[in-house]
Amino acid sequence: MKYFTIAEMILSRKHWNKIWNKTTPEIEQNLTALGDAVLDPLREKWGKPIVVSSGYRCPAINRAENGVNNSQHLKGEAADIVADNTRENVRMGRMLVGMGRSFDQVIFENCNTAMTEAEWIHVSYKRVGTNRRQVLRLVKGSKNYELIKI
Repeated sequence: MKYFTIAEMILSRKHWNKIWNKTTPEIEQNLTALGDAVLDPLREKWGKPIVVSSGYRCPAINRAENGVNNSQHLKGEAADIVADNTRENVRMGRMLVGMGRSFDQVIFENCNTAMTEAEWIHVSYKRVGTNRRQVLRLVKGSKNYELIKI
């Protein structure tokens, strides 16, 4: 990884001081693959910093974050990223999808119905297995993810 470190990929900004987010070599390999395949190329094209607000989550942190039981965060295969603001998050997510890179999912999280703002972008990548290139959105206030085309 050129622009990201394992340390920032395992930092949970809400719970880091209360729960030890211990990794394994496999999790670190997955995080590195996510960085190399998706995050670094996006950062290169974006041209300015991208913040990882949540990367790997141990089970305790995943529960504290209300993550699902099969979350790719638990495997080090996912990161939630943010740019400067909610509109820039959408621009960044669209840029990522348009780059044609391999990824498993890009999710525009807590977005408005017009898809002009999103609180963060969830991106995942499988080091082992097939990456689906799924693009989804979760509209603020909804509990259902929608498959979308960009």
